[in-house]
Amino acid sequence: MLAAPLAPPRSVAVAVAKGAYWRRLLPLLALLACATRVPSFARPLWSPDEGYLAVQARILAHGGRLYETVVDRKPPLVPWLYEGAFALFGSDSLTPVRVLAVLAQLLTAVLLAALARRRWGDGAGRTAGVLYLLVSVGLNPEDAQAAGFEVFMLPCTAAAMWCADRHRWAAAGAAVACAFLAKQTGGAVLLPVLWLCGSSRPGLLRLATGAAVPVFCAALATDPAGFLFWTVTGSAAYASFAGSELHVLVRGLTNTAILAVACAGLLPPVVRVLRIARTGAADLWLWLAASAGAVLLGFHFFGHYYLQLIPPVALLATAALQILPRDRVTTALLTSSCCCALFLSWGLLAPRPELAHAQRLAAAVAHRTDPSDRVLFWGMHPETYWLADRTPASRYLTAGLLTNYSGGRDGPQVGEKYAVAGTWPAFRAELADRPPSLIIDDSRGRPYAPSRLPTLRRLLAARYEEVGTVDGAVLYGRVAGR
Repeated sequence: MLAAPLAPPRSVAVAVAKGAYWRRLLPLLALLACATRVPSFARPLWSPDEGYLAVQARILAHGGRLYETVVDRKPPLVPWLYEGAFALFGSDSLTPVRVLAVLAQLLTAVLLAALARRRWGDGAGRTAGVLYLLVSVGLNPEDAQAAGFEVFMLPCTAAAMWCADRHRWAAAGAAVACAFLAKQTGGAVLLPVLWLCGSSRPGLLRLATGAAVPVFCAALATDPAGFLFWTVTGSAAYASFAGSELHVLVRGLTNTAILAVACAGLLPPVVRVLRIARTGAADLWLWLAASAGAVLLGFHFFGHYYLQLIPPVALLATAALQILPRDRVTTALLTSSCCCALFLSWGLLAPRPELAHAQRLAAAVAHRTDPSDRVLFWGMHPETYWLADRTPASRYLTAGLLTNYSGGRDGPQVGEKYAVAGTWPAFRAELADRPPSLIIDDSRGRPYAPSRLPTLRRLLAARYEEVGTVDGAVLYGRVAGR
């Protein structure tokens, strides 16, 4: 009589089951990540942030230095990511970066699924990953579909929580650092990570080391003083909203309402079992609170800021659904799917008038200048440099840093005296050293118009003359001999 075959060791059985689980779930999440990002490929550009990053990447690829040749109030990770994509695939299209954005969303969903599965089981993992991807498009398409800073920040924040949940403190610190290096507000995830770490001295030491080393290396790879100024100390005026209170309030309420519609399938279960869910997920509530604080920081309330809220909301909804009857999971998924379809339709069908304006303006500038000419677009749409394929005449790619109009502020504190410290002397030196062949005033009546800025007004009057207009933008050509 043959003996019964021996059962495989438990560790092997668990590994096989785990592999089978991810083999089934990963294709679903990948398909959903691709489907929810389809609108991102339908436009050459979605937002000024994409334009800014594209122009920065071109400048860096031609030997420029971040925080010196070109500046922004952002850390270097995402500009480097754009630069790398352009180096491999060329800078004429953002398609490679859009593919990276799909992968970033997929990675975020996988990490959230892994967190939920570890805490609440296989079904919860599937629910968390799917809910996140469905809700991830729930904002104005300009905010949700752009391959901007937040999209590449989110997998880092999710990775920080994933590592902290497994007590891998050095890796958690490195993930927090990467989130910060993608965008400063990504560092907010440090609060729930510290909560999970508790008072463990070895854990805190490894966490601090893991967080400090990448930031230190990034500072050394750029210009340490410039890195510190442009990412931390030089943005005080950006956080002021004096005179823009109503403007800011309306934007904040509007984007909150839009995200609430997208979360229509998630919010009811969270509210229904708020007390129970919060008791079992203190770190997730702290993650949500820290992310909400990051959205509030600076009082700008742009829609893409709200993307930081979606991972903790998806996990909290998953936690709540474990307590409710199983049919509530189906309801949440169906509701989220319908909302997702609504936002995808918005992204595919809604017109983008500012993009059309930038394209017409870029075509006019390309027609009037040679590829080797330097030009100055005086406005808030740096993507025009990229569309026209012309080199910026200044390290400041928008009027914002030179006038404090950054963030679309509509208040009285706009002008030369409200600029970031030291910008106008550097700007005047740039224009004197290599005067632009063409200056394009794209202010179109906004508070940063050249007529309100003595330095720019005098420059135009002394050396330039009007040579044309495009949709309200005025083109000034340099007068020969001046």
